[in-house]
Amino acid sequence: MNKVKVFLEMIKFEHTIFALPFAFMGALLGSVVVRNELPEWAEIGWIFLAMVGARSAAMGLNRLIDRAIDAKNPRTAGRAIPAGLLSSKEVLLFIAASFALLFYAAARLNPLCVKLLPIAVAMLVLYSYTKRFTWTCHLFLGFTQALAVLGGWVAVTASFDRIGLVLYVTVAFWTAGFDIIYACQDVEFDRREGLYSIPSRFGIARALWIARLFHVVTAGGLIVLFFMAELGWWYLIGILISYVILFYEHYIVKPHDLSRLNTAFFTMNGVLSIVVFAFTCLDLVVLRP
Repeated sequence: MNKVKVFLEMIKFEHTIFALPFAFMGALLGSVVVRNELPEWAEIGWIFLAMVGARSAAMGLNRLIDRAIDAKNPRTAGRAIPAGLLSSKEVLLFIAASFALLFYAAARLNPLCVKLLPIAVAMLVLYSYTKRFTWTCHLFLGFTQALAVLGGWVAVTASFDRIGLVLYVTVAFWTAGFDIIYACQDVEFDRREGLYSIPSRFGIARALWIARLFHVVTAGGLIVLFFMAELGWWYLIGILISYVILFYEHYIVKPHDLSRLNTAFFTMNGVLSIVVFAFTCLDLVVLRP
């Protein structure tokens, strides 16, 4: 049980709350808009397992690839591999098992999910290396994590659609924005080690403005979805609440005061993803005729 706890801590399982509600939102929107029906429970179950597999593999890869960097950073030196709680071999086996779960779940959904897996796997592997050569690493992370949304859509529709792509881009910029905020705490370390990030390249003050700009794109994408998918007033109420959450997230993080950064990063974004999904679900499942 202690080993299980270490693995769950390594992959930050609680952070699944960021992407999972949006993955279900992609599945719900795709099913209602394209098929004019709700997704089946079996589809939801396989999407959940695919998400668990993909995210576990991605985080395991990230911890394995960054183990030398993590050991040098005081903030991350206590992570499982540099702290000696897990060996590289154990993590490799965990990654292999996670990818096996992802492939099996995708195969249970539809053939297009399987065909797209190589692209998803390539992005999952590559994003851990991007901070070694480009400060656009936050965008790469955003478009990688947002694959969960596109995956939810493709899982129930076996196709692409402009609505699904708009949702994908919206979530990608949301993720990239809060990742910029999170990276502000490692500015000095990144500069010293020659790592790339928007905060280390442009400074914290400018980085926070770029994060705000990314979240303006997110806000715009959510309202575009309102019109494209012909959603109702409950969805609109949900995204208005999400705007307040985004504003508060940026309000509490200042260039000279990062003491509330974890609240902005984890608490606010976790609440936002649940709020948007909950009101979308209310709109499409409970109140739509």
